[in-house]
Amino acid sequence: MSAVRTARERVRAELIREITETARRHLATEGAGGLSLRAVARELGMVSSAIYRYVPSRDDLLTALIIDGYNAIGEAAERADARHAEGGADDFAGRWLAVCRAIREWALAHPHEYALLYGSPVPGYEAPDDTVTAAVRDTVVFARIVTEAHAAGAIDLDVPDVPRPPQTPSFVEGLERVRAIVHMDAPDDVIARALTAWAGLYGTVSFEVFGQYANVIDETARAGYFDHTMTLLARLIGLKP
Repeated sequence: MSAVRTARERVRAELIREITETARRHLATEGAGGLSLRAVARELGMVSSAIYRYVPSRDDLLTALIIDGYNAIGEAAERADARHAEGGADDFAGRWLAVCRAIREWALAHPHEYALLYGSPVPGYEAPDDTVTAAVRDTVVFARIVTEAHAAGAIDLDVPDVPRPPQTPSFVEGLERVRAIVHMDAPDDVIARALTAWAGLYGTVSFEVFGQYANVIDETARAGYFDHTMTLLARLIGLKP
């Protein structure tokens, strides 16, 4: 009985994999807003009613794609940090740059999946809490680098010409939530600067993925410009070279 159930589970898992892979291809042609379970079923040679046995709704399919995307970008960040740390765990600025490069490379290789994660919201769709754990995987990597750098005394606590953030109650509460979610152990000022750097990373990547550098920064110069920007952001955080 268990062998039959296991075989059925394997078949089900394979069908779900085919559904999500097909849906991922449809992102490139139809966009997230145009994703259709019926169209996916048609490409797979399934009757439209059959696909609902595996994916209850379009929103569930979007959620699966979003979780897969966040996990993929999180894995890229984790691998990059682990590889760089092998050669020098105390090279915190180098680890930051390595992780930033990995995220850029993933985004450029998967622009439609990146757009699903960081592009325009899909009308009528609201991501459930199920996506949160996957969504913060890359941020946990950044938080670990900052936390370890701070513990090692490798962060400048007073970066020249950088004003301190406003210490309003709501802002302080927000920083406490950051600490709790991504396990970042550092002073408020450092966390605030790290948040700015994190936003700068994704803003820079998004500008490139969504074509905002056209006629501004030549394609051959973008990798160098990216490294320059990430190095500036590392200095903003206070990571010592």
